[in-house]
Amino acid sequence: MSIYEILLLGLALSADAFSVTISNTFVYANERRRSLLLMPVFFGAFQALMPLLGYFLGSVAASFIEKYAGIVTLLILGVIGGNMLREGVGALRAARCGQADEVAAARADQRLTIGTLVFQAIATAIDAFAVGVSLRAQNVNLIFSVSVIGVTTAVCCLVAIFLGKKLGRLLGDRAEVVGGLVLIGIGVKAFLGL
Repeated sequence: MSIYEILLLGLALSADAFSVTISNTFVYANERRRSLLLMPVFFGAFQALMPLLGYFLGSVAASFIEKYAGIVTLLILGVIGGNMLREGVGALRAARCGQADEVAAARADQRLTIGTLVFQAIATAIDAFAVGVSLRAQNVNLIFSVSVIGVTTAVCCLVAIFLGKKLGRLLGDRAEVVGGLVLIGIGVKAFLGL
């Protein structure tokens, strides 16, 4: 496997983490920069960790993980996305009723927690487990490959933070609704195996 193939693999695996990062920047628009920068760290680390696990545990757990990965991803991202969607619709309704100040105060208190990041990182990296199984079947430098995958994901998530901030300003109050729909869409895509 060439460096270009590994890089393309990293880009493909980072697509879900990229989308989730953009969605998070919509929801946690008032989050400190330091907290937002945890997303590339968590998503990159889990994208590197899952292929390692797949490489070493692949023969034992591959069929189980592959069988239930879509359901687990749908459940995790569906719940988080559904909550974002509910809160976003509620905020839009409140703004129409003249309660925008109360909604803005509630949003200012929303924080991106480590627990949320861990669940999102797992949900977006489950497919990387299967990649680890396939890496075992090929003659690759494992540490180099998973490092490229992790770094590629982290860089993509950094770009997503920047884009998410810009898109969030553009979308305004609709950003949280869009973010929730994106997470639900990723969950459905994983469930359907697309």
